[in-house]
Amino acid sequence: MSDAPTDRNRLGDAASPYLRQHADNPVNWQPWDEAALSAAREREVPIFLSVGYSACHWCHVMEAESFQDESIAAVLNEEYVPIKVDREERPDLDRIYQTICQLVTQGGGWPLSAWLTPEGKPFYVGTYFPPEESRGRPGFRDLLVGLAETWENDRGEMESRAGEWMDAIEGQVETVEAPEGTEPPGSDLLDTLGESALRAADREHGGFGTTGAKFPHPARIDALLRLYDRTGREAYRDVAYETLSAMATRGMYDHVGGGFHRYATDRDWSVPHFEKMLYDNAELPRMYLAGYQVTGVETYAETVRETLAFLDRELSHPEGGFFSTLDAQSEAGGEREEGAFYTWTPVEVREAVEDDRTADLFCDRFGVTESGNFEGTNVLAIRRGAAELAAEYDLDPEEVEATLDDAREALFAAREERPGPGRDEKVLAGWNGLAISAFSEAGLVLDPGYADRAGEALSFVDRHLRDGETLRRRYEDGVVGIDGYLEDYAFLARGALDHYQASGDVESLRIALDLARGIEAEFWDEGAEALYFTPESGEKLVARPQELTDQSTPSSAGVAIDVLLALDGFVPHDRFADIAEAALSTYRSRVESSPLQHASLALAADRYATGSRELTVVADDLPESWRERIGGTYLPNRLLAPRPPDLDAWLDRLGLAEAPPIWADRDQRDGDPTIYACESFSCSPPTNDVDEALAWFEGG
Repeated sequence: MSDAPTDRNRLGDAASPYLRQHADNPVNWQPWDEAALSAAREREVPIFLSVGYSACHWCHVMEAESFQDESIAAVLNEEYVPIKVDREERPDLDRIYQTICQLVTQGGGWPLSAWLTPEGKPFYVGTYFPPEESRGRPGFRDLLVGLAETWENDRGEMESRAGEWMDAIEGQVETVEAPEGTEPPGSDLLDTLGESALRAADREHGGFGTTGAKFPHPARIDALLRLYDRTGREAYRDVAYETLSAMATRGMYDHVGGGFHRYATDRDWSVPHFEKMLYDNAELPRMYLAGYQVTGVETYAETVRETLAFLDRELSHPEGGFFSTLDAQSEAGGEREEGAFYTWTPVEVREAVEDDRTADLFCDRFGVTESGNFEGTNVLAIRRGAAELAAEYDLDPEEVEATLDDAREALFAAREERPGPGRDEKVLAGWNGLAISAFSEAGLVLDPGYADRAGEALSFVDRHLRDGETLRRRYEDGVVGIDGYLEDYAFLARGALDHYQASGDVESLRIALDLARGIEAEFWDEGAEALYFTPESGEKLVARPQELTDQSTPSSAGVAIDVLLALDGFVPHDRFADIAEAALSTYRSRVESSPLQHASLALAADRYATGSRELTVVADDLPESWRERIGGTYLPNRLLAPRPPDLDAWLDRLGLAEAPPIWADRDQRDGDPTIYACESFSCSPPTNDVDEALAWFEGG
């Protein structure tokens, strides 16, 4: 055997925990790097690309069935260059080949399996394949052999197909130029989105869609709450309320330890896919905070507290950042089983609680039965209300809640004795940005201590992953790597801006401005008038993707445009606003044709059309009563801009020659904390009364 890199499995030293999980496979897995790509070109063999992530259930299944099989590994090693990619590290690669998979198969997901030419162009794609033909799916072994034979005997056909597929995705991952003179969409785009959301709503079970799995769609909820605030139409509020309530009370929520699972496998949110992702548990709390502001439902605030406590307890790096995921699987009976850490039987509840009446009450509340709802066990979901249980058990509702809280604590303690799910300890810049936003907003709405935690995470990312306007994506066990993508810059810029709003820390604003300049330098193509997902100075792939639709995370283009618009008042030029305007014009037809799929872009367009609701505060510190008042008020597109007392000392550090428009000529009135409210190029008189400033947004 030669000592060429592809003659051995090279994942043992990978920074990604997901890649290291495959280091012991008999497959000679390669990371995506020049050595592997060069080997494919030199050997003139196809690449087999497998994309997954550590918490992916079917990725683990395919590994156990196929990648651990010596005979399958022999075919992969002989006929292909097998490359393994962590989609959380390389979303650019995942975006390109996932787009092909969706176009060709009308489906997608992980594991993503793609057969590529040595130049990286796909000629066959799919997701999970069983080792042998089963349930209408071709067998992986037969596919490997058959495609290798076709490549050997009719390579031209494969290369021709690859060329056609690349042509087909050009309009999906690259720019479709807008007709000359196209303007950005107006404020009516949000109305169109709202009507689409109402039509898609499941009014019986909450959420969107009436068949199959249910996924969280935070941006849709955001749009509905904005529209209710703007129009007073109750249908908007009700659909948002029904969705938030369903997610928080059914099986997608962890009723013992807090936090949300990835999605529900059924229409009524009963059984989740059990992985827990940082991004879900960052984006959803922001929607519950907004829902709390609009409805005053205390359960929403408690859901936020419990979810952020989960993040702080189970996904926190000791130095302040946040880890990426918890697996769906954990050990049970000597084998790894999905959901084993989270599910219960009546016997297990009784053993944990040690009081039959309390156990009965808990089982009645959360639907725990002998037959179960998931493989003979029970996913907890609130099935009966406290008032109903109080009457049945001859207790006050308050006693019911207190008893249930005690039971939950007992179950939590018992669960801690179980083998826990695996944790992917990558710290990703963009996902941390989402978490920083959530903790910052909670710092305004609930408790300032949450903003302190956001500051710890921002400081961690700033120390380890940022160098001025340049950002790296991944930190893992001291190893830093991968050029940041648009989502990293945009999500972290928004997180830094949100932390500045909640804390008044101008250093966080400086970070946001640096990242905005990085967006302009690396991702904005002035000729195409488009925001690309990959940096201009980064690796050149077979296509340069954009991210316009909301997937499991918000559209990075949508968040980038929104944060550029929000930061426009902090710089003396118009470039940020000009980029946002041009990009929205480019994307207008696509967003208008399917607003539900482009909800984050539609929300950014709404900020462009209606403007930010600016609150400039001139004070040594934001008064606590003002924080409570502002945090308790629903203000979509709010921009809280504390003016530092030592402004002149900050200007040079912010890269500014003079006070930016949002701070210029804003001084204290009568020596007391003063607030200025502005919207759509119009401002209120300065006032020392926060209620007066907020009332100005409603016309006084």
